[in-house]
Amino acid sequence: MEKIKEVIVVEGRDDTKRIKMAVDCDTIETRGSAIDEKTLALIKKLDKQRGVIVFTDPDFSGERIRKIITQEVPNAKHAFVDRKKSVPTKSDGSLGVEHASVETIREALKNVYTADTNHESEISVADLNAARVINDSEAKIRRTQLCNELKIGYVNGKQLLKRLSMFGITKEQFNEALSHIKE
Repeated sequence: MEKIKEVIVVEGRDDTKRIKMAVDCDTIETRGSAIDEKTLALIKKLDKQRGVIVFTDPDFSGERIRKIITQEVPNAKHAFVDRKKSVPTKSDGSLGVEHASVETIREALKNVYTADTNHESEISVADLNAARVINDSEAKIRRTQLCNELKIGYVNGKQLLKRLSMFGITKEQFNEALSHIKE
């Protein structure tokens, strides 16, 4: 089993259990989207000592946690699980890392990104329009496929350029990912 050096930041106990089935690691749990100052301070400390990987659910709360941590720990690494691969087996559950397979978790941790908040994107709004991932009747479908292909987590049209820039996605990577999108 692969050992992960960094501490993985997750939302709860069930996420920790599932991730530990996939890799040998240490985790810290935020216990929901209202991260307290004590938890944030611990994440900052762990980042300095070992580094952290933010691995939250692909939903609104997970994105909220990710944004809060990125503001406090700008060089945090990020792992994303595809929304379709984190669906609960019961109809009353919500999307989550705890529902992902061991293989999906390992794949997500192999495709970790480091945020770069100072990076200026090579990709423009015109490129997004030309790729039909914004301002198009099929934009959401195409954007979902693009995000899955790049393994950057799903974002809406307003956040796409920011996410591409934050993770330093090059125009070449963008175009390569677009070539795999079904027309």
